[in-house]
Amino acid sequence: MKLAQPGTEARRLSIGQIMAGLTAVALIAVAALQLPQTRDAIGWTRDVAAPAAEVAIRRERQALIAATRDGAAAPGLIGDQAIQANAALPFSDAPILAAASFSLAHAAASDQDRALQCMTQAIYYEAGFEPLDGRRAVAQVVLNRLRHPAFPKTICGVVYEGSDKRVCQFSFTCDGSLGRAPAAGAWREARAVAKAALAGAVDRAVGMATHYHTDWVSPYWAPRLTKLVQVGAHIFYRWPGSWGMPGAFSGRYAGLESMPAVPVPVASDVPTEVAAILAKMPPERRAENDVGGRLDVTKGWSLNIPTPAETRGALAAATDGQAAPASQATLYARAERDVAPASDLARLANQ
Repeated sequence: MKLAQPGTEARRLSIGQIMAGLTAVALIAVAALQLPQTRDAIGWTRDVAAPAAEVAIRRERQALIAATRDGAAAPGLIGDQAIQANAALPFSDAPILAAASFSLAHAAASDQDRALQCMTQAIYYEAGFEPLDGRRAVAQVVLNRLRHPAFPKTICGVVYEGSDKRVCQFSFTCDGSLGRAPAAGAWREARAVAKAALAGAVDRAVGMATHYHTDWVSPYWAPRLTKLVQVGAHIFYRWPGSWGMPGAFSGRYAGLESMPAVPVPVASDVPTEVAAILAKMPPERRAENDVGGRLDVTKGWSLNIPTPAETRGALAAATDGQAAPASQATLYARAERDVAPASDLARLANQ
């Protein structure tokens, strides 16, 4: 049996009905937006009425961040006591999961250059004379931090975090290490490791590690993290629980790399008057290959600009000599220095 089609009027909703439906949806949306919310220290937004378990986890994570940041300046133990404490803390028997590869291939050229510089600094000053595996491990920690919600989202931001405060995350950014010129060979090797890391190389040995310390210190936060592995002189850790699993490392690279101006302490043997001059100088903002135009007053150098009379005398001697033919004594002197032009040697042979 064929059913009759409803009429056109029956299929249409009135304007009043449509408006009433939209009003109801809008009221529901407004009510949802007005639910009480809060923003935690990591930047996540949560409902105030969150389950108690979630609140406890969030508080524990905030406490871990505070412990590993604010407590970095005060290790629990050092020396032999630290070595013993580190040996007593067992490594996790859970499998070490490798991080995903990272690449700056599509970043702006300026960001690539600055990121490479910051990564090279971190590798050199933190592990420049460690085995190759140790240098790769430090690079992986920098990348892991960038992707984790607890850390900045640029390479330089991760490396220089806290350098303008009481406690820095990478000690070389605030302990004066940057004032020492790097060893050329070790710097080149560190730069090669940095290039590889920023082009997709992954160090599987340290997995999702976000923290490390040398074996001669034992920070009091160490038992609260998951101890993964020791590479060279460094012991590596990840966040405990799901916060140290691959799913937590979802942060995206933000770009706009910036290298802060880090003040370099004046050496203790610099004269007082020189130290006063250096203290008033603005912070260094120089390119890596910019070595010209620099007057290092710490070495006793002083500015000496010749007077016009002094420069005229030297110039006159040079130009006057060019106008006259070279004497025999001059030609012999050139020959003895083994730099005589062929024409001079020919003239000597004929005399």
